[in-house]
Parts: sequence; structure tokens; C-alpha cells
Amino acid sequence: MLRTLLFLSALLLTLTSNAQQLAFPGAEGFGRFASGGRGDSVYRVTNLNDTGKGSFRDAVSKPHRTVVFDVAGVIKIGGKISVSSDITIAGQTAPGEGITVYGNGVSFKSNTIVRYIRFRGSINMSKGSCTVVADDLKDIIFDHVSIEWGRWDNLHIKKSINVTLQYCLIGESIDPQRFGALLEVPEYVTIHHSLFAGNQSRNPKAKAKIEFINNVVYNWGKSGFVGGHSSASHYQDLVGNYFISGPSSTDEFLSMFSATDHVYHQGNFVDINKDGKLNGRLITDEDIIKETATLLKEPTLITKSNVRVSKADEAVKVVIAEAGASLKRDQVDNRIVGYLKSLGKKGQIFKTEADAGGQPIVKQVLSSLKDTDQDGIPDNWENKNKLDAKNATDSKKILTNGYTNLEQYLNSLTK
Repeated sequence: MLRTLLFLSALLLTLTSNAQQLAFPGAEGFGRFASGGRGDSVYRVTNLNDTGKGSFRDAVSKPHRTVVFDVAGVIKIGGKISVSSDITIAGQTAPGEGITVYGNGVSFKSNTIVRYIRFRGSINMSKGSCTVVADDLKDIIFDHVSIEWGRWDNLHIKKSINVTLQYCLIGESIDPQRFGALLEVPEYVTIHHSLFAGNQSRNPKAKAKIEFINNVVYNWGKSGFVGGHSSASHYQDLVGNYFISGPSSTDEFLSMFSATDHVYHQGNFVDINKDGKLNGRLITDEDIIKETATLLKEPTLITKSNVRVSKADEAVKVVIAEAGASLKRDQVDNRIVGYLKSLGKKGQIFKTEADAGGQPIVKQVLSSLKDTDQDGIPDNWENKNKLDAKNATDSKKILTNGYTNLEQYLNSLTK
């Protein structure tokens, strides 16, 4: 069955990719066709200030932009940030350890590409706040993004369509709820190869039409993956995931489903013995039926998607290597991934970010790359690829592969 699904997914990818351009090579799931700021203007983030010219807040305040970073470090924000539509946030351009946006929530709008950046809330924001909000939008992809320290949930997605989270880290939500993610009736949501760790519950809560593929849920508190448990119908395809108990975990790796939750499952494992070894058991039909969910024999979404599915134990290796802003992980993400590596021995659910050690002080680093025409592409890359380092218009030229020269450069940074 799984092999057949993979074949159908690959066939669908071939057919649809001929008509639509992927956000970047390796983009998967239902948000994979977001175009972000393709072909639009470039905004350079040049400082770590909360506001003003050259700040991240100013960079995302207007639509149709690709945001690049000439600086690395922690951007401490006071108020929430609202990101405009049609934006590409290219966190992979930051030097050093990259960019962390810390202190309050960030909300997103339609047609957005977000890559290699960390968003962290704080106990100082209002108690109903989430770190990342992606409500009432269409077409968004989060790739290698860390989302932590939300007070209500780390992540909130409501009434949105065509959403992907891939290779993300959703961890360490804090008081009062300490919940991972609430998905309130979005449709066509893909979460794959991501890590949910150190959240009391909602890893995620899936009141949604969702495919949940090759993820790891580690050290949940009261409960792991939570069903929609409402009068409306929800559809959850669960394939190739690994649920691994930690020191804080109960045995409730699945929780709060009802007959309105329509679940397809294949190749999922759970390891609840906390012995430091990956030696879990296969999740069975009985586990789903026990939760009173409606068991489906065929998936709802997977045959419409393009996610490459692997075995659950292989997915654990990929998540350990890739989840979060992993071009260069900072101390917080390294600590969380270190808990996972202990396979049940280490981990904690914290009440505040201070209890977790707080946001580390990171030295500001400025890029040393020269960019004469300020088009977002360094001179050395332009010269190597036979572009004109004194002509900004060539950055917007679309190549035969469907990407602009600027995107070609941005994509080269993640290989």
C-alpha cells in the first residue's frame, strides 16, 4: 500500500510540477507552490533593531519583497510583527548562527516562503499569545523554521489552505498552556519531517484536513497527537511518524479523538519505555479504534501530495539532522535536539523560557560579502555565474528552471 502511494504521489508531482513552479527545490506538501516575493524587490535587513530602516519589522511591512539578511544575531521585539503577503524570508542568507526573532509573536499572510529562521515568544507577551500565527491565508511554506516559547500554542493555523511545515521544530511552549500547535479547520495542511518536543499537549491538535508524515513527537506531557474532537468532520493521514516518550510523558501518544476524526494510518511507531534505545512498536488499528476515531482504509490527502515517505526509524535520523533552523543550530535548538537523542532519558516541559535557560546572548555578526548593485546576490557569485555585479536587473531574470537568478543564489545556500 505505501509503495503504491509513493508511486501515485510521484506521478502527481510530475503532472502538477509541469504546470506550477515549486517554491524552491525540495519544497513538498500542499504549500509547495507558494511563490513568495519571486521577481519583486529586495529588502536587506542590516541591523538587529526592533524598528526603523534596515530592521526586520520594516522589511516585512510591505508585500512583494524578498528579505535577505546582512546581519546575524537576536532581534528582540516588543510588539507583535505582522508580515505582509507575497514575501520570501530568506533566513539562509544570514551569516554566523543566523537570525532569531525573540520576544513576541509573528503573524503571516498569503503566498509566503519562510526558510531557516527562528521565532521565539516570551513569558512577557500576553498569556493568550502564540509565537507564530498563520490564519486565514492561502499558500505558505515554512522550511527549516524553529518555533518555540509560545504562551497559548507555539503555532496557530486557522481557516487556511495549502500549508506546509517541513523540517521544522515546534518546541518548549510555556505557561499558561504549554501547547504545541492548534490547527483550527485549515485544509490541505502538510507537516512532514518536523519535531514536536517539550510541549504539554497538542503535538498538534488537528481539527483539520492534514497529512502528518515522518514527524517525531518527543517528550509530550499529558498527550501527544490530539484529534479534532468536535462535531465537524476532520481528516488525518498519519504515516511514518515516531512517538517517543520522554521524562515528562504519559502513555497517551494519541488523545481526544472522536467519530468525526477520520484517520488513515500506516507505518507509525511508538516507543514509551524511556530506555535510551529506539525500539518502539508498530501503532495498530486497535490504537486508533481505542480513541473512538473513524478508521479509514484509504488516505484522504496523501495521493494528492508529493511528500517522499520513508520508514519511521529513518525519519528519526532525518529529523535529528535537519529539524529547525539547522544550517547552524544555536544553543536552544541544540539542547532540544539533544533531548531527543537521549531517546527518553532527557527532556523537560518548562514554565518560562528562563527556566529553559533563556535566550542566549548572541554576538552580532555582519556579512562580509560585497554586493555592489544591492540586488541580494554577492559580487563573487554573480561573477562566477556570469552575471553583471553592477546591474541589479539581472537578479530578476527567470531561468529555464523557473527560478530567478536571485532564487538560484538563495537555493544554492542550502545545498
